Amino acid sequence: MQTKYIFVTGGVLSSLGKGIAAASIATLLKHSGLKVSILKADPYINVDPGTMSPLEHGEVFVTDDGAETDLDLGHYERFLDESLSQDNNFTTGRVYSSVIEKERRGDYLGKTIQVIPHIVGEIVNRIKKAGEDQEILIVEIGGTVGDIEGLPFLEAIRALKGEVGRKNTMNIHLTLVPYIKVAGELKTKPTQHSVGELRRIGITPDMIICRAEMPLNRELKDKIASSCGVDKNCVIESPDSKSIYQIPLSFLNQDILTPIAEILGLEIVKPDMKNWDSLVKRIIAPTKESTIAFVGKYIDLKESYKSLTEGIIHAGATLDTRVNLKWLDSEKIDEQNASEYLKDVDGILVAGGFGERGVAGKIEAIKFAREKKIPYLGICLGMQLALIEFARNVLGLEDASSVEFKKDCKNPIIYLIDSFIDAHGKEQIRTHKSPLGGTMRLGAYECDVKSGTLLSRVYNGSKRIKERHRHRFEANPKYKNAFEKAGIIISGSSNGLIEVIELKDHPFFLGVQFHPEFTSRLTKPNPTILGFVKASLNAE
Repeated sequence: MQTKYIFVTGGVLSSLGKGIAAASIATLLKHSGLKVSILKADPYINVDPGTMSPLEHGEVFVTDDGAETDLDLGHYERFLDESLSQDNNFTTGRVYSSVIEKERRGDYLGKTIQVIPHIVGEIVNRIKKAGEDQEILIVEIGGTVGDIEGLPFLEAIRALKGEVGRKNTMNIHLTLVPYIKVAGELKTKPTQHSVGELRRIGITPDMIICRAEMPLNRELKDKIASSCGVDKNCVIESPDSKSIYQIPLSFLNQDILTPIAEILGLEIVKPDMKNWDSLVKRIIAPTKESTIAFVGKYIDLKESYKSLTEGIIHAGATLDTRVNLKWLDSEKIDEQNASEYLKDVDGILVAGGFGERGVAGKIEAIKFAREKKIPYLGICLGMQLALIEFARNVLGLEDASSVEFKKDCKNPIIYLIDSFIDAHGKEQIRTHKSPLGGTMRLGAYECDVKSGTLLSRVYNGSKRIKERHRHRFEANPKYKNAFEKAGIIISGSSNGLIEVIELKDHPFFLGVQFHPEFTSRLTKPNPTILGFVKASLNAE
C-alpha cells in the first residue's frame, strides 16, 4: 500500500493554526473510514522542546512512549482520538544528531556530509517511517515559508513528491488574509507573496487555507485562486471561531474533502460527524455553569497549559457545562489574601510546574481547598505540594519541603530517587547533576488503584489504570504511615511509588502525580478531570 501524503505549510506569520487545520483535515478523513496519521516536523535546532521554557514555546506534550514533543501533537491526539509516538514529531536537532552519529560510525563510507542529500534524505526517511501502514499521512512543517532553518524540510517534501508521484502527494498552504481597518478591506497580497516564495523553492500549493478575522466573499476567494494558481474550490477559509472543535465542521461545510479526494485519487469520502457536532454544540451553548480557580505561574501564556484547558473543555462538553476558569497567578496569593481570591469558586486546580517560584501561593490555595472542603485537583507538582501543605499544617513538620526547592531540607517530603525503570522497561539513573533533557520519568506508567477510594470511583472501579508522566521528583515513602494515620489515603501506587493521594472526609480532594490532561480527548474526557469538574458542579 502506497501511503498518500498531505503536506501543510504556513506563510506570512506563525501561530496561524496550522496544527488545528492539519488535525481538522485528519479528523474528517478518519471519520470517513480512512487510516490516517499525522506528523509535526519542527525546524528549530533543539533536540526536543523538553528543556524549553513554557513561556518560550508553550506546553511540552508527552506521548505514551515518553517523547517530549511539540504541543501540536496534543491537538493531533485530541482530534484523532489516537495515541501517537516519538515517530510523529522530530526537529532539526534530532535530524542532525542522527546524521552526525551515522557519520561518526562510518556509515557514509567517508563521503562528505552535506545538507543535500544527507540531511534532506534523513528528513524524507523520517516522514516515510511515520507513514508506514497508513493510508494517509498529514505532515505539518513548522515555522513559515522563508525561514532559513525550514529550507531543508521544504526541499524534503519537494523531493518526496518526485519519489512517490503526483497522485500520492498534496500541498496545502495556510496563510493570513489580514483586515486593514482604516481601508475597510481584507488584503490578499501577503498570501500572494507567500505562495510566490513557496513556488520559488519548487513547491506549488494545491490548496490555500485562509486565516481571517471575518468571512471571505466569493470575489476575494476567486482572486486568491487566480493569483495563486489553484482551483476555485481549493480556497478554504478558516475564520476565528468560538471553539477550535468547530474547525472540522467549518471545513466540511466548505466541501474541503471533494478537492482532496480528487487530487489524491480517493473514493468519495463522507465523514460521520454527528457525535462531534453534538459535543461542539454543548461547548458553544451549554446549559450549566461552574467556576474553577486555575492556580499557576505561567498564566501570562495560556498555551503553557494547553492540554489541561482542553481537558477541562472536554469534561464540560460531556457534562453540558461551561467551565469558567478564574486564572490566578500563584505569586500573588498569600496567607492574607487567599480567601479573597478563592471565596467564590466551585473548585480549585493547582497545575504542574517546575522550580520554587510561585510555590507559596499554591500551598495557600491547597490549604484553603482542604480546610473549606472545596473540590480540589492537584496535578504533578500540585500533588506534591498537597503533601507538603499537609505535612506542615497537619503533621506539624514546619520545615517540610521538596529537595527541588531545598536540597538539604530536614523533612524531604518530595525527594529525588537515583534510579527508576522508564516507560521502555530500562533502568535510568538521575541525580542533581543529570542533564535536564530527557532525564525525567516520562511517558505512560501503570498505576494500581486501591478499591473503595475516590480514585476507584472516578475510574469506574478499575483496578489498574495507565497515565502519562513528566516529572523528576517523587513523594517520599518514608512519610507514608504518618500521612495515612492523619487522614491521607494513598489510593494509587506504581512499583512502590506514591501516585495518587486523597483526603478522608472531603467531598473531592485528589492529587495525582501523573498528567491526566495528556490522555483527554473531546470524545473521551479523562476520568480524573471529568470527576473533578462534576464535583465542582455539585459544590454549587
